[in-house]
Amino acid sequence: MSTLLKNTLNIGFELSQHKNNSRVQVLKLSKNTVEKFSKKIVDHNVQSIEYKPFLRFYLADCLNKLTDDTLGKFLLKTLKNRSTGAILLECELLNNSTLNGIEFIDFNVLLSTAISHLIGIPNLDSMSGKFYARFSVKNEDNSDSYLRQAHRRMELHNDGTYVEETTDWVIMQKILEVDVEGGDSLLLHVDDWKDLDKFYHHPLAKENLQWGSPSSKNITYKTSHPIFLEEMNDGKPIMSFIDQFVEPLNIEQGLYLYEMGDSLEKETNTSNVKLPEGSMLIINNYCWLHGRDKFIAKKNLHRELLRQRGVFAENTGDNDK
Repeated sequence: MSTLLKNTLNIGFELSQHKNNSRVQVLKLSKNTVEKFSKKIVDHNVQSIEYKPFLRFYLADCLNKLTDDTLGKFLLKTLKNRSTGAILLECELLNNSTLNGIEFIDFNVLLSTAISHLIGIPNLDSMSGKFYARFSVKNEDNSDSYLRQAHRRMELHNDGTYVEETTDWVIMQKILEVDVEGGDSLLLHVDDWKDLDKFYHHPLAKENLQWGSPSSKNITYKTSHPIFLEEMNDGKPIMSFIDQFVEPLNIEQGLYLYEMGDSLEKETNTSNVKLPEGSMLIINNYCWLHGRDKFIAKKNLHRELLRQRGVFAENTGDNDK
């Protein structure tokens, strides 16, 4: 067991390491915590937290107090620790007995909102026009990005590559699943990528590249930044990369990106992580690349996901552009 798990006194939740990747910390909220949280928030619905930003912090405070303020501290400590930086958060029991009449999907929106506001501030999601986005994956799709396309692997990437805002963290929550087989989350820590040194020490590693996005993202501008961003305090690199939205301007850039994408998809240290309904992955966006395995084709396949991404509180000033 890691030192992080040993040295933390936690109330209202249990911790373990994920069986497929010891860097990923599995956090399970107790039935008692879930039930008490639902009682405290039963008078607040999803519309109210969309309209009133301060209610989002109220939810966060309610949940944190039920753990004697240990939950928020653990989340931040884990996400900012480069050696971990990823949490699979689950609930011990989610049903009518614990949710006090709150609909399952609504409860999960409220829960992920509480979690996001314990770790920082969500950025505006341009796809939805809200601080979060919900989207479905079905058997057939005609969208302009890989996000909703079920029958192909969504390659490893970082979020927020094509926007000006800092994207310190990402929450990916499964809120509905029907007739689904496959589609596991894929995770790769930057330090576990065997070809990291090859690409980090390449002449183009810190050269500004151009980034854009398709119309569905509702971002009208292009931006520029290198693949490898400023080093962390320990001198190790962090990344901001996605193959679909980077726009090389010459052959040298194109080949560098092609070889990088090929290396990432062949990396054997990539882990498969299955998310139960109501669970969420919370990752440090610059230390982890994430993706999704392909689904098995089924007529009634339907998965609904919720995504939030944002900044740690101390970085909110970076978004005042």
